[in-house]
Amino acid sequence: MLRRRCNGRKPFIAVLYMVAVCSGVPVSDLLDRASQHSDKLHSLSTTLTHELESELLSLARSLLRAWVDPLVLLSSSADTLPHPSQSKIISKIHELQEHSNNLGDGLNVLSGKMEPAAQSVSSLPYRGGNDMGQDKISKLIRFQFLLSCFRRDSHKIDSFLKVLRCRAAKTQPHLC
Repeated sequence: MLRRRCNGRKPFIAVLYMVAVCSGVPVSDLLDRASQHSDKLHSLSTTLTHELESELLSLARSLLRAWVDPLVLLSSSADTLPHPSQSKIISKIHELQEHSNNLGDGLNVLSGKMEPAAQSVSSLPYRGGNDMGQDKISKLIRFQFLLSCFRRDSHKIDSFLKVLRCRAAKTQPHLC
């Protein structure tokens, strides 16, 4: 019982010590230190942001390229998809492929006009396999899952490109 009381006092004593030490430091000095740390934090984040600008384009290109094979799988699976709107789905998947290819071509041109870091593309191979399932429910579930993954990744690509566009405009860069 006595041991628990002593252990409970240690944090309290540490807090009292901190208050006693800090009370000897004027508030203006504490604010100066806080301001210096804040300035350094902002400077580091700005430097890191500028270093990653070309990386965002490289990430967008890599992510877009990684979806070439899965979009082919979605396209070939749409023909056998047990869904009442099958023809609309097929049409939309072909439209996704076309826009994906056009965006990829445009990003290739854009990367050629930027720093060498923007020109690198990482290989992100699709390892999901080509089997969408045998029964109707499995096909539909796997199709929807793969499509939801594409939607998530296309949102990332869109976000990366919007950040780059905002920074390139150099109008109100603090909003980017």
